[in-house]
Amino acid sequence: MEQQYVENVGGAYRIVGSRVSLDSIVYAYWNGQTDESIAQAFPAVKLEQVYGAITYYLAHKTKIDEYLKQGRADFDALRDESRRADPMFYQKLAAARSE
Repeated sequence: MEQQYVENVGGAYRIVGSRVSLDSIVYAYWNGQTDESIAQAFPAVKLEQVYGAITYYLAHKTKIDEYLKQGRADFDALRDESRRADPMFYQKLAAARSE
């Protein structure tokens, strides 16, 4: 029987049996983290699940890359909308950061 490591829940890819997103695993993988360090960073997943998630990503790279690209575009759009809705807040935040 084949083990399933990744599932799509409500349009988001998650590691089976956890709330850890495939996104988190893939970004850590892209940043050069070892499988062991990824498993340590996410105690809710086992090392086997990290290997399974990375294997799933590599087997479905085109689809997952597009999913991640769309997620980033959605995030950017929401951020820009938020900045337009309350520009004073972001001006204050920028001023506080520069101090």
